[in-house]
This record gives sequence, structure tokens and C-alpha cells, in this order.
Amino acid sequence: MRQGIKGILMIKFKLNGRDVAMDVDPEMPLLWAIRDHAGLTGTKFGCGLAQCGACTVHLDGEPVRSCQTFVSDVEGMDVTTIEGVDDTVAQTVQAAWADLDVPQCGYCQSGQIMSATALLREVPKPNDDDIDAAMSGNLCRCATYHRIRAAIHEAARRLEA
Repeated sequence: MRQGIKGILMIKFKLNGRDVAMDVDPEMPLLWAIRDHAGLTGTKFGCGLAQCGACTVHLDGEPVRSCQTFVSDVEGMDVTTIEGVDDTVAQTVQAAWADLDVPQCGYCQSGQIMSATALLREVPKPNDDDIDAAMSGNLCRCATYHRIRAAIHEAARRLEA
């Protein structure tokens, strides 16, 4: 980081595999840096309190809530948003989501997919308890939880095949 004008800092990190540098307030939530400065709007604002999961991104491969992560905290790290998650696991999760018609309104789905992808990378054959634990921080206003769980199981089956 380098000090800029009036507390603004040049913060450098990788965003979806690309080097970025942003002159922003170091206490700006990562969510707003992603949406307003990088123009990636797939990550959603839900509650601003890290309780709904709509803003979930991967930070060095781990799911985090971008609304409560300062952009200065990601200096030198790798941030992946829904627009950049594209490996076999993510593609399989997204295909299962579509095939099982998981989304209803769809607002929370980018965060749901980011959490499900992280889960399947860590636990290739999750049981219901694993899924419930991994997804517990992601709220769905439309209550499609049974379809979310089914899609995660389906993605796990497809990845195993």
C-alpha cells in the first residue's frame, strides 16, 4: 500500500486472476470496491452485517463476507467473485443449480454458489450436516433451502462420476 491524498491508499490485489490496484479508502468494504470500482455487480449487498451471505466472495479460496472485509485487508491476496469462479467444481455447481431450478428470485444465489463451491472443494461428498454447516451463513429470502441442498448433493454426485 502507498499513502495517497486524504487517507486514500493504493491497494493492490488479484481480482478474478487479474492484478488490480485501487486508490480507495482503506476502510472501504471490499463489496463496494468490487461493485463500484471494479464494476463487478454479481456480488450482492444484502444486510451489510455479514449475516446474510449475499456478498460472499472467495479470499485466497476461502468464503468471506465482502461487506465486512476492508479492502485494505485483501492487500496482496486473491479475491474471486461469482464472475471469476470458473473451475470444474464451480461449473458443476452452477449446472446443478440450473438443472434443479434452485433460484426463485435469485438475489442470494451468487453468495449461495460461492459457499457451495467452497464446500465441495473441501468436502467432495458432503452429508446434510456438512451442507447445513457450510451454508448456515447464507440466507434465502425465498426459502429454497431444500433445492439448494439437493443441488449441492447433485453437484457432488456429478463431480464424483
